[in-house]
Amino acid sequence: MNSEITIKNLSNLEKDINYNFKDKSYLKLALVHSSYSNENIKYKNKHNERLEFLGDAVLELVFSEELFTRFKNKNEGYLTKVRSQLVCEKSFASVADSLDLSSYLLLGKGEEATGGRNKNSIKADAFEALCGALYLDGGYKVVKDFIIPIIDLLIKQIDDQAKSFVDYKTIIQEYFHKNKNKDFLYELYKEEGLSHDKTFYINLVSKDKVVSQGFGKNKKQAEQMAAKNALIKYGVINE
Repeated sequence: MNSEITIKNLSNLEKDINYNFKDKSYLKLALVHSSYSNENIKYKNKHNERLEFLGDAVLELVFSEELFTRFKNKNEGYLTKVRSQLVCEKSFASVADSLDLSSYLLLGKGEEATGGRNKNSIKADAFEALCGALYLDGGYKVVKDFIIPIIDLLIKQIDDQAKSFVDYKTIIQEYFHKNKNKDFLYELYKEEGLSHDKTFYINLVSKDKVVSQGFGKNKKQAEQMAAKNALIKYGVINE
């Protein structure tokens, strides 16, 4: 990665997002991480966090309006739940990956060395900053036109995940109840990593004994893995 964002780099990204910036400085700023700003005097206090703040607000409005329009018969609770699945770090990081957005980022040496270019938090923040830049340069409609196809893709991903999701916790609960065992629980025994990139470790405990373990980026994932491993151990399912 070059130490500066060139006009050629920008034109490639503009082709991918199907929009040409009138003011390229907005796009450039969206691609400057605070770690780069901290290490380069030329970029002192010039990074994408303010654009990220703006983009976050604009995206929430775009998603809210679109969901309100699409799901006319759904209540506020349903809309909030779907929006929370769409407007999140995981979703925005996946969109950033589809645009190869992290390859355009200017990162500080320390952040680069610790794999910052692959961190979901940094990729998602860059996507929000990009949307903030689009809003400033082209207005709300430009952001909305950019986001609508993305919403279609993210909703499809959610539907696909829902169809393929196996609730191992429910299956193991039914197994225990069938065997007249109500003495089981999930215990968090360890957390690792920084606050924005933690891994959680869970024990499935029955009758004061650890039956299985699991880990994940949140407690629910870790519990599902622990339940799955217990089902494998008991021969209920195969690996």
